[in-house]
Parts: sequence; C-alpha cells; structure tokens
Amino acid sequence: MKRRIIRATSVLAMGAVIVTSAFTASAGYNSYSKATAGVTDAVTTNVNGTVADLDSSRKTAGVVNDVSVSLDSVTVVQSEEETVAIPAEPDFGYENLGVCNIDEGNLNVRETPSQDGKLCGKLPKNAGCEVLGGENGWYQIKSGDVKGYVLSDYILTGEDAKNLALQVATNMIKVTGDALRVRTGPSTDDSIMTLIGQGTTLEVVEDMGDWIKVSIDDEEGFVCADYVNVFLGLEDAMTLSEARYGAGISDVRADLVNYAVQFCGNPYVWGGESLTKGAYYSGFVLKIFQKYGIYLPHSSRAQAGYGTRINASDAKPGDVFFYGKGNSISHVAIYIGNGQIVHASSRKTGIKISSAYYRNPICVINLLGD
Repeated sequence: MKRRIIRATSVLAMGAVIVTSAFTASAGYNSYSKATAGVTDAVTTNVNGTVADLDSSRKTAGVVNDVSVSLDSVTVVQSEEETVAIPAEPDFGYENLGVCNIDEGNLNVRETPSQDGKLCGKLPKNAGCEVLGGENGWYQIKSGDVKGYVLSDYILTGEDAKNLALQVATNMIKVTGDALRVRTGPSTDDSIMTLIGQGTTLEVVEDMGDWIKVSIDDEEGFVCADYVNVFLGLEDAMTLSEARYGAGISDVRADLVNYAVQFCGNPYVWGGESLTKGAYYSGFVLKIFQKYGIYLPHSSRAQAGYGTRINASDAKPGDVFFYGKGNSISHVAIYIGNGQIVHASSRKTGIKISSAYYRNPICVINLLGD
C-alpha cells in the first residue's frame, strides 16, 4: 500500500491530523505505541495543535481529549486506507540509514569489497542497514546479524533513504517481556493461539488501542498493547551462515540445511511447491525432503504424523518444527541449528530464517532417523 507523506503544518491547517496520547512535544519515536494504523476518522485541532473535539469511537480506541502536539515534530502519513501520525525524523533504528534500492530480489552482501568476495548475506529489496563507510563503489553495512560490503549503486542514503523508508516501512511490534500470549481475539477471554518470545517482532495489522492485531506467519492474532513497543520498521538482511553444526551432525543433515537456506528470499505462494517461483510452508518442507528421498503429504497437520517426535531441546539441524493455534497444527519449518529455522513464512516475507521460538512450537519431529 502506497502512503502519501504530508507535514503536520499543512494538515493541521485543514483540521485533519490523527494523534494520540503518546504524542506530546517531547515525545520520542517509540511513543508511537498508540498511533492508529487503519483508522481514517480525523479529529479537529485548533491553531496550537490541541485536540478540540473527538468522536466516541476514537475515545474507545484509547485516545484522550487533551493532547498537545508540536507542529514541527510530527509528520502525517495518509493514504486511501490509513492515516498515521509519526515523528518527522524517525531514524528506523539506524544512525546513518541506508535502504536497499533494487528492482526485485536481494542484494548480495560480501565479506570484502569485491565481486569476488565471499557471500555473507543478502539484503532484501527495501531493507534497512547502517552505513558504516564507503570505498571504491562499495558501502560497508550492518543489518541484523549481517556485516559486510554491498555495491553503493544499490543503496540510498540521506534524504533519499528517509523518503523511501517512510513509504515502505511497516508498523511492527516488539515483545518487551519474557513471553507474550497471542490470542484468537482482542480479549483475555479469547483462547491463546501461541506464545512469542522476548524480542520477537511481528507486523501490525491494526492498532485497536488496548489490543493490537498482528500478522504471524500467514495468520492473524491479537496481543495486549501493554507488553509491546510499536515502531516503524524495515526488513533486515539475511545471513547465509545461520546454520551452525555441532559434533555428530550427519552429512545428510548438513547438506539438507544448506540446500534449504539457499531459497531464502524466494516468494511465498499459497498452495505452491516451487522452491524458486513460490511455495507455502508445507509445500516448502515437502519439496526439501523430497530431494532426500522422504515423501510427505501436502498438509502440515498430516506431516506431523510422520517420523519420531522429539523434545525441542534435542533438535538437530534437519528436524522439523510444527506451530499453530493451541494444539492445532497450521505451520511447519525446518530447523537449521543455533536455535533457528527456515520456513515459507508469509506472503509478505516469503522464505526466511527465524528464531525457532518466535512462537511456541507444538511439536518437533525427526524425519531423518539418525
């Protein structure tokens, strides 16, 4: 969805800026936790930026009557579907922001500033990075767990980077506690869908005030707003050395994991089984194991009936993690070691690497038998 960026000074003159109790003249960027995402009803403001009137539906969404806003510190992001107030100079978590500006796919990150340099990661289209320096047409960057060199022709910096980031950034939550319940509805009376761990980030679908609807893989759930920070986030780079092998890991397991992670960045397609043109979660697992002579059904729930169940703490690279709502399996991933999985996550993120405990696994299966 494309957004139109409008400075608060021009919008306030028209009386159509949406603000929340999180925004005061001294508010920091992380105070965005109550800003709306998907609410388009405007509130009226007077000349000094104080909210003069507010309809009842916005009050129930967690907005209070007396809110002061600095005209110089807020930008309003508008589109046909949403109006969002954000600080005028968000840094997206980077001191010297760079944004990957390629037409499609991923930008190679290399260990040295040379086309012959060993690959150490991939920077997806529109992903963010810290630009550490430059030399001979290369930038040294840091993004997520990846640090290396990329061709500077494909990285925007300065105002160009900020402008693109404002268009492509996604409202995200980050879990602040040890673990957070994701529920099937916006109430503690609703059943627990899964648990997500501290530091996990998820895309915001809708901020409802006390509750936030989030996207988790290809499903939606609800989390209590009191236990998360909401921020505008950019995607990170993907490391190519995510898999760490310990003693006793078979050549088959190592080869299977190396084979699986090479498809990171490829698209998620519902019902698809193509590792290059698009696969969904169980189709991805099916095709990976098919190469090693293990033939699985299409359904993740049915796949969980194969092999031997093991404790998550005993998992080795090549074992399979299953996730879902309660005890109902609806997602599957391949463990690659070091507490991480590779999976076809969602339409937005495609095939990616995640923490194996980004949500609570229902069960873990050993399909390889060793």
